[in-house]
Amino acid sequence: MPRHPVVLFPLVCGAIAVTPALGAPGAEFATDKAGIVGSYRVNVPGEDFGTTKKKDEADKPRAMERQRTLLESRYDLANRPASVQMSGGRKAVQQGVRVKLSEGTTWERLAGLSPAQIRERDLLPRGFLPLPHAKHETGGMVFPQHQIDRIDQMERRSLQRFDIDFDLPDYLTPEFPPPIFLTTRPELGDISKGQLLTIKNFFSLTNGILTPVQIEGLRLLLMPFPQEEFNQTDDRKVAEPQFGVACLDCHANFHTNAAFHQNPDTRPQESRLRLDTTSLRGLFNQQIHGSKRSLRSVEDFTEFEQRTAYFNGDHVSADKKGSHQPNRTNQVSLMAQMQNMIDFPPAPKLDPLGRLDPATATKQELAGERIFFEKGRCASCHIPPSFMDQQMHDLKLERFYTPGATINGQKIGVTGPIKTFTLRGIKDSPPYLHDGRLLTLEDTIEFFNLVLSLKLTQDEKSALVAYLRQL
Repeated sequence: MPRHPVVLFPLVCGAIAVTPALGAPGAEFATDKAGIVGSYRVNVPGEDFGTTKKKDEADKPRAMERQRTLLESRYDLANRPASVQMSGGRKAVQQGVRVKLSEGTTWERLAGLSPAQIRERDLLPRGFLPLPHAKHETGGMVFPQHQIDRIDQMERRSLQRFDIDFDLPDYLTPEFPPPIFLTTRPELGDISKGQLLTIKNFFSLTNGILTPVQIEGLRLLLMPFPQEEFNQTDDRKVAEPQFGVACLDCHANFHTNAAFHQNPDTRPQESRLRLDTTSLRGLFNQQIHGSKRSLRSVEDFTEFEQRTAYFNGDHVSADKKGSHQPNRTNQVSLMAQMQNMIDFPPAPKLDPLGRLDPATATKQELAGERIFFEKGRCASCHIPPSFMDQQMHDLKLERFYTPGATINGQKIGVTGPIKTFTLRGIKDSPPYLHDGRLLTLEDTIEFFNLVLSLKLTQDEKSALVAYLRQL
């Protein structure tokens, strides 16, 4: 289960760059001044910032068209809200399977085939393949427009890249700004009052609720520091020099705004994974951190990312930009303490052990819970009450396709183990899986139904969706 078609790619002016079994070669983009060669970033001799910026701006329409064509070939991107609201009550959950199948294929027929048959016939839905970064050759953090606009309005700090934009429609992302729930004051409900926490308003929103230690940790989490694309050097991706980004720029209000980057742990660049921002809710129950690295404390994770240019695994480049070297005792520990007191959203139908209360749950939700613990095998990894298992698992998706193709700059290889993400509050956290390739809970259930050979019926899938919405 989540964290977050057989459609042959249309070869429209090389809009989608793929190789043999999945299509044909497409557009290549000008490498930026800080292109990754081997393990390290290198400069292009004789090219100044103005030249790089001009090239990137010229490439941007083509890059966005390439990604748009890919998304539309893989998914139904229509706005289809369900009657269910996210926890803040400001946005509806999207419903329905969005991953496309080829004409004449059904999910039931596909589920009846073995992994080898699906691979040999090239029948794995393209929406189940890894999702490339919007400009995979360059990578880096990409923020939703509403986050960019709000930060610019409140802090006069620009997160607007000149080479790429966010690629998913707003209605397929989490509500913004999301609510904040505290383990220390659950009776208060959402303490954000509908506002986005920033360096300008955090004190007024939390004074009298947090301790001085927690407020200082919060300040540090909201303090922008130089990062690969947002800095004051000449290899940035913003027009004007910037102070950088803050931890809570991606983890808006300690949740997620669906900002994406690439995982820091993999080289070369084409093999890196798109990395969707995860929620920090319930972090107090997590014992491993990082999708692939399994760092063993949030302190380790916080310190490591501060010193390596935020999710680029590169301390050399970070030092060039002016990396933040936080003190483990009186800075990192305070940041960790603040992160560790963010609670899950309320789940009124769950009992203290994370099971549905039969007195309040519907028959369909109770049926979904039985599937979750039995036929669906979801609880093998997502164990109540936190609905995770502190483990990393390898789904071995490559059983269903032949690795080696390059799609929009990303080499589709073998992913390997990824950590189990929590399912508490899962309706608030689209898109799903580590790279956001699954747009809805229905997509996610179809994915695991196929990958784990569950043979769920349509009624069982619907019941499972109803249950997951109550977590």
